[in-house]
Amino acid sequence: MREDVPEIRKLILELAEYEKQPEAPIVTEDDLLRHGFGPEPYFRCLMAEWQGNVAGFALYFFQYSTWDGRPALYLEDLFVRQTYRKLGIGKGLLQQLAEIAIERGCTRFQWECLDWNKPSLDFYESIGAKVLREWLNLRMTTKAIEALASGTRHPV
Repeated sequence: MREDVPEIRKLILELAEYEKQPEAPIVTEDDLLRHGFGPEPYFRCLMAEWQGNVAGFALYFFQYSTWDGRPALYLEDLFVRQTYRKLGIGKGLLQQLAEIAIERGCTRFQWECLDWNKPSLDFYESIGAKVLREWLNLRMTTKAIEALASGTRHPV
């Protein structure tokens, strides 16, 4: 909901701190409002509460699997505040996402995890997720995207 945007941004900043990149997020509340609650939302978000307090969130969107010919659910971020960990909140968010994936006919539910985050990796594998070690993530950021779009060479 639109009124959750300030809390979503706070959770993103807390996640960045946890992932040892506190300076990385540049997202604003306006960005979240525009991209998540405009006429064509780019993401959706589940908020988790515990005894009336915001405990965590799961921000996700849909992809399309050309091989399966079906949608796929992509979890961009899952974060539970330290105080609320070990209460089943993360698993509850994942279960809700699995229900959404089934409802939407998704054949895949995917996400990434940092390689140093062993507790999370162990947990994800314990619920049936498979670490796809043979696939490498690729990413272009703004300058490289602009160079590619304009047909110029991106400086290495």
